[in-house]
Amino acid sequence: MTTDEQYMREALKQAKMAWQRDEVPVGAVLVWNNQIIGRGHNQVELLNDCTAHAEMIALTAGFNHTGTKYLPDATLYVTLEPCLMCCGAIYWAKVGRIVYGAEDVKNGYRKTTGANNPFHPKTEIVFGILAEECAALMTAFFRQKR
Repeated sequence: MTTDEQYMREALKQAKMAWQRDEVPVGAVLVWNNQIIGRGHNQVELLNDCTAHAEMIALTAGFNHTGTKYLPDATLYVTLEPCLMCCGAIYWAKVGRIVYGAEDVKNGYRKTTGANNPFHPKTEIVFGILAEECAALMTAFFRQKR
């Protein structure tokens, strides 16, 4: 198992926690110096806050851990392609690397930006890590809702 897969599995654990709380199952972990410094899962329903996405919660935990507003040496692992709102936060945080699993054709950043990169110019983007597992979790959640 690669390091990216290892940390994506941690993000999947967060997504499953979201599902258990009847939230859309998206999870994220923020890694710095090979250590998880932030974890998050969607809490939109719990907090009645449309900005309480997994990425935002993981970033806030990372800022608190490091005591800084920039995270150029960190990698954010997220189970689903970030939305445009989360891209803005990731951009301003100057996160060095983004790794996401499943594509989100309905609400992902690429729907709005197309081929344009909404992240900081130095941010590396990796996608497709455990994509099938991440997508299957979303599909199962919404199938259960219907």
